[in-house]
Order: sequence, then C-alpha cells, then structure tokens
Amino acid sequence: MGKKKTTPITVNDVEYVFEDMEPDQQAMVNHVADLERKISSTQFNLDQLSVGKDAFVNMLANSLQKESES
Repeated sequence: MGKKKTTPITVNDVEYVFEDMEPDQQAMVNHVADLERKISSTQFNLDQLSVGKDAFVNMLANSLQKESES
C-alpha cells in the first residue's frame, strides 16, 4: 500500500495536517487560500493601474510643457 498523502498547513508557527482537520476548518483554510490569491491578483491589477496613471500624467505634463513652449 502507498503512503497516505498529507498536506501540511502552518498557522501561527504551528504545523497542522489539512486532512486531519474538521470540514469547517478545511473550508476556512480554503477561504484563506482563495483570499490570498484574490489579494495577489488585486495587487497586480493595482500595480498596472498605477503605472498606467503615471504614464498618462507624464504624457499630459509633456504635452502641456510643449504647448507652453510654443
């Protein structure tokens, strides 16, 4: 027989086995993992938006500067 596969989960520096958790605890672990993915995705989108905004502000500033030099 093969070994039973276990998934270690660390909470507050204590390691637990996912498969040994109660169903509601497993659901909480899944919520935390999903929220971490969403936070990461949102941060990625925020970075893109910030860079895009900065680019448009720079383009506007350059355009206004050229206009005032004319």
